[in-house]
Amino acid sequence: MREAMASAEVGDDVFGEDPTVNELQKKCASLFGKEDALFVPTGTMGNLISVMTHCRERGLEAILGTKSHIFIHEQGGISQVAGVLASTIENNPDGTFDIDKIKERIRLTDDPHFPYTRLICLENTQNMCGGKVLPMSFMQDVYGLASELGLKVHLDGARLMNAATALNVPPSEILKYVDSASMCFSKGLACPVGSIIAGTKPFIKQAKRTRKLLGGGMRQAGVLAAAALYSIDNIIPRLHIDHQHAQMLAKGKS
Repeated sequence: MREAMASAEVGDDVFGEDPTVNELQKKCASLFGKEDALFVPTGTMGNLISVMTHCRERGLEAILGTKSHIFIHEQGGISQVAGVLASTIENNPDGTFDIDKIKERIRLTDDPHFPYTRLICLENTQNMCGGKVLPMSFMQDVYGLASELGLKVHLDGARLMNAATALNVPPSEILKYVDSASMCFSKGLACPVGSIIAGTKPFIKQAKRTRKLLGGGMRQAGVLAAAALYSIDNIIPRLHIDHQHAQMLAKGKS
């Protein structure tokens, strides 16, 4: 990985001129089954950019789980920076939450007392629920409800590839049920830094502007993207071994 970083071809990514970053973004968009993707410094920034891109006005509302990383571990950035209200629903032990409670929380009325709900955020794997993998049926139900009501769904997929490995499906199969997703290269994928967000071309075009606003535009970022490309080709195929080791630890076996 470090050899790949040292020999990476680089350019100015703020102007879209870094060939290694461009290759990574194209590869991830294809891997995720999305139109486009954007390399960002961190998962926290990736989630914030995604929420801000979906919720373009201050005072809009996002629904998310009480044990979600966005709510617990990102300093309330969606409220502090983006002015987006977090409406929380208690997570079940498996990381899901009650669909009927989502329906109760959604506010689309023109009553001036209330904010408009614009976004539902999911997390897969669900870190604070023991790293549980969300059932595909749950994701499908949430996406169906959101689509019916004109809402968007964002997935904090920091460990998306672990979820895909556990379900034995390509990540694109999971991401059929979200409008945008983030994934970290610095979690189980062994990279020193970096995350990716993916969605439609218009979503990524706006996300790139928001990345610059938040100070996430990088110049010769190919040295970091090269690590991520190496990870896709060499670390992801070995994730099942990590899962085997985790099972051994859970069962107390040596």
